[in-house]
Amino acid sequence: MAEYIKVVDAHAHLWLHQDTSVNGQPIYQLEPNRSRSMFFGEEVQMLPPYMTDGQNTAERFLSNMDYARVSAAVVTQEFIDGLQNSYLAEVKRRYPDRFFVFGMPELRQPGFAAEADQLIKSGFRGLKIPAARLPIRFINDEMMQMMRLMEANDIILGIELADGDAQVSQMEEIISECPRLRIAIGHFGMVTRPGWMEQIKLARHDNVYIESGGITWLFNDEFYPFPSAVRAIREAADAVGWDKLMWGSDYPRTITAITYKMSFDFVIKSNELTDGEKQQFLSDNARRFFGFDQLKELPYIKNMSE
Repeated sequence: MAEYIKVVDAHAHLWLHQDTSVNGQPIYQLEPNRSRSMFFGEEVQMLPPYMTDGQNTAERFLSNMDYARVSAAVVTQEFIDGLQNSYLAEVKRRYPDRFFVFGMPELRQPGFAAEADQLIKSGFRGLKIPAARLPIRFINDEMMQMMRLMEANDIILGIELADGDAQVSQMEEIISECPRLRIAIGHFGMVTRPGWMEQIKLARHDNVYIESGGITWLFNDEFYPFPSAVRAIREAADAVGWDKLMWGSDYPRTITAITYKMSFDFVIKSNELTDGEKQQFLSDNARRFFGFDQLKELPYIKNMSE
């Protein structure tokens, strides 16, 4: 068993209110007192059932983090959550030692590069692109303008790509044009989809990293302790090195099926990974990449049922 690790979650979500649409399909909380949402016309369990007010707040997440002994977390954004820039700026102001937050301009409308500039000036150190929800050819002149702006200001790009290699060549264009741009590719390359390793191989470039947000969702049919996920993590490490991989939970949607602790405990308890590999994957790489200077040490709290 690995020694105590100051875990860093490289992929989580927060919101105060969810009411948006994607491609004309509404996404909103079901009222009253429901933790479920209408998601592209289907009722889904978006939050754990005890979050009855639909608010996925930093304080609730911190309670989960403290219990699971997760020292810090990276809060990303997605179109399906709606833009959360105002709330996330407040989260970062209130809890600077626990959270790195991504801003996100309205990338589906012209003028997003100017909006990105304002987000950077307001203090965001990362910007998010849910490229998988944009047209397959998501690069245009304005997008490259934003990439160059981010590179010049050392702003991290968080991005999730369409399945397989559909958008990999465009990432190569961005990396070639902006070689100093730091990039975190999410959802572990959509690991259960054909061609996922093409996304992983992008981390052979110096400033490109891979985070595993949603990996337990992608292997949900197998369920805990996700042995195929462990094997996929090792396969990716063999291709790009352990120093390029970061754990992420995709909280809170993934914890409708499992607990927050289970979303990384399967790595801790695996006999297929060394203690050093676990330390890099669960802590060191994300701490270094996102610039967490002092990770909080959290005590073990005994369960009443133990």
